[in-house]
Amino acid sequence: MTQASRTRRFSTTAAALAAMVFVAACSSEDPSAPSGGSATALSVSGLEDASGRELVEELEKLPLAERPTDFVASVETEAVVMIDDEGNESTVPLPEDEFYLSVAPYVDQTHECFFHSLTTCVGEMGNEELEVTVVKGDTGEVLVDETVQTHDNGFFGLWLPRDIDAELSIEHEGLTSTAPISTGEGDPTCLTTSQLA
Repeated sequence: MTQASRTRRFSTTAAALAAMVFVAACSSEDPSAPSGGSATALSVSGLEDASGRELVEELEKLPLAERPTDFVASVETEAVVMIDDEGNESTVPLPEDEFYLSVAPYVDQTHECFFHSLTTCVGEMGNEELEVTVVKGDTGEVLVDETVQTHDNGFFGLWLPRDIDAELSIEHEGLTSTAPISTGEGDPTCLTTSQLA
């Protein structure tokens, strides 16, 4: 399946699901372990063929109006956990050597978050261009130095090596923020405390 057809499939599925009514807030604490179930969130949503990385990237970039509302997908350290509106849970593993950190910088308003919700988290700065740098703490190695654009939900994502400590710097129109980040087991996948000043 080509990337274009996969994107169309995700967009079509999300648009159909947007008519449903299940809505949840951005996750601010560890959800319980998945319980399984015959009708899982993945099969209900039609995303069962996606890898963990594909699932993260496709859901993260969807416009807010196309976000699914009958399941919640949260990025934990090792997997994406999906819970549908009947309480069925399923997981999709993330790459063993990469950690996904979703970042929502802000100027005036933010929210608490621990594990990033791909379906419900919304930050202040949607569709804004930022200069982003990530420097590894123990070696000073520059892991990221690029211009990024936040998605419609106000977040941008970083795929980083696992088990590192680093410093994240963000610049936008003369405003800056710097924050320590970590990518170990149980570390947050959602950063909403980087205030630009």
